[in-house]
Amino acid sequence: MLAEEYKRIVIAVDGSQASLKAFKKAVQVAKRNDGDLIIAHVVDTKTISTAETYDQSMINRSESYASKLLNDYKQQAESAGVRKVETHIDYGSPKVRIPKYVAKSFNADLIMCGATGLNAVERFLIGSVSENIVRYAPCDVLVVRTDDEVDDE
Repeated sequence: MLAEEYKRIVIAVDGSQASLKAFKKAVQVAKRNDGDLIIAHVVDTKTISTAETYDQSMINRSESYASKLLNDYKQQAESAGVRKVETHIDYGSPKVRIPKYVAKSFNADLIMCGATGLNAVERFLIGSVSENIVRYAPCDVLVVRTDDEVDDE
């Protein structure tokens, strides 16, 4: 059986340690397959719109954070030898936007993400972003676990 070659890899990042670990693995996969790396961040507009202190400055801070995060990751990927690196900022729910829009618009053949992210409360109440990516992705998904994650058994 031949190993799959992934040429269009979307890595979903949110600034968490889990997404950093997933990003580092995505860089390795992109290099190994001489693939394109699309580094994506979704500004969670639901979280912003439900905040009591909602104002335009929250959106501006979120966009600024996303731009810096993506630019830092892009520089790291290029320094590591990935030939083609793109960044993408999207808006909405990460669990919907990544599998249903970002992956499709970039013709991804692999989505990578961390097993856990920054929003523990939402994960507890309605399921994690990674679970939804796996459920709705149009392509293969690799969920990267961190060393400190423990099984619920």
